[in-house]
Amino acid sequence: MVEFFRRFSQRSAAVLGHHNSFIVALMLIVVWLLSGPFFSFSDTWQLVINTTTTIVTFLMVFLIQNT
Repeated sequence: MVEFFRRFSQRSAAVLGHHNSFIVALMLIVVWLLSGPFFSFSDTWQLVINTTTTIVTFLMVFLIQNT
């Protein structure tokens, strides 16, 4: 299991550290921003980005620590 996680984290770090991943993340944020008027900038609209970024940050900490 340890070997699997090591390989998974190294591969994930290689993929997520690529410049294309940054561009995809940036595009997702732009889409979220542009959807604001459609959802009247509601609390739910804000909660989506806050929850998503919190989960991604939490998981990335473990990947960074392992690599």
